[in-house]
Amino acid sequence: MGLTIHNTLARAKQAFVPLDPNHVRMYVCGPTVYDSAHIGNARPVVVFDVLYRLLRRLYPRVTYVRNITDVDDKIIDRARENGEPIDALTARATAAFHADMRALGTLEPDAEPRATAHIDRMIAMIGGLVASGHAYEADGHVLFHTASMPDYGALSGHSRDELIAGARVDVAPYKRDPADFVLWKPSGDGLPGWASPWGRGRPGWHIECSAMSLAHLGETFDIHGGGADLIFPHHENERAQSVCAHGGREQARYWMHNGYLVVNGEKMSKSLGNFMTVRELLNDVPGEAVRLALLHAHYRAPLDFSEAGLAGAKSALDRLYRALRDSQDVAPEELGDNVRPAAGVLDALLDDLNTPAAIAALHGTAAMLNRARDSAERARVRAELLAAGELLGLLRSAPEAWLHGTGDDAAEIEAMVAERVAARRARDFARADAIRDALSARGIALEDGPQGTAWRRTG
Repeated sequence: MGLTIHNTLARAKQAFVPLDPNHVRMYVCGPTVYDSAHIGNARPVVVFDVLYRLLRRLYPRVTYVRNITDVDDKIIDRARENGEPIDALTARATAAFHADMRALGTLEPDAEPRATAHIDRMIAMIGGLVASGHAYEADGHVLFHTASMPDYGALSGHSRDELIAGARVDVAPYKRDPADFVLWKPSGDGLPGWASPWGRGRPGWHIECSAMSLAHLGETFDIHGGGADLIFPHHENERAQSVCAHGGREQARYWMHNGYLVVNGEKMSKSLGNFMTVRELLNDVPGEAVRLALLHAHYRAPLDFSEAGLAGAKSALDRLYRALRDSQDVAPEELGDNVRPAAGVLDALLDDLNTPAAIAALHGTAAMLNRARDSAERARVRAELLAAGELLGLLRSAPEAWLHGTGDDAAEIEAMVAERVAARRARDFARADAIRDALSARGIALEDGPQGTAWRRTG
């Protein structure tokens, strides 16, 4: 079974056929670094991390590029509000983003270009668009002329009226067409700017990703990803300027977009009090639980992120880790290169990254492991479960470390468990029950089994 993915440009699920089967190339839009990452920012990072893991399983080489936007009006405004240098703001926000995404178990991309390091390439691309008649200079700005691209709007599927109405910028009097968008704009004193043939200025948002993807992946690459909110105007405009800059050649062969995220049934916003940053969530729950909650819906579907869903993800991981803990006698933690993930998990991911089906298959594999009695079968199923977890970016902790949590009272709990075991051996059941009740009140669950008594945190 080969990989199929939904191509936004084709509006259909298609078999994935890479340009070069020995080297798959993928670009995903990264953060604009001026604030803490919220849970909506995290969803595409986690979704495309799973795709990256899958592609690495299928192909000998994968280059995954995720950019950093470090020049933007939002950054300028926030730095002014904070009274701090722009470089300091972007460095701090970038470091926080990296820390949060590591906590969610995401792999680092192969390249993470910054917009400010690619200004020369942006200027060169803009110059080429002007020379070919696809862009023009007006009132100190350089704008892309959308009418010069016959299929402008093909990615978003919008009509011309919708494209004009949905444009994020005011219709300036110097535009030839209301849908034209900025490639370069002037920068006054005190604003970041670079010398260009059109005067000192800075790039528009869309040209940044075109230049960075070109620099690291070439004119045409395999997959371009991002959130559904980027389809228009960002990806529509990015595709337009790239295609026109490269003689009509497509920028990406497959466009993938994850769906929107809501919180407890409502759009996330600070005014509603349901705005969740990744850092705030990580103060209360493990990053792996956040990750699993983000994967419970199909990536193209809307995701309702809730406290109940997060608690359910934590409980689900507890069950998986208990299966691994109870089978540690039959297999090492390390995975051999030849271990195949549980078939149901791999098959689900090959079907347009169907993570809900993959997670269901993961639990089915854990149930098989719990039922298995033959040591060879248990070893095989355990290895398949771990390999499947690796594909999803899950089950990377030691089982005891996950189940015991991060509290500093582990030694005290171990002593209480040992005291209860001794009380039971002495048939002092009243004392044993009292210890169990005391631990339960602290959020500690005990599990008596053939190999002794194990404990885990329930909160």
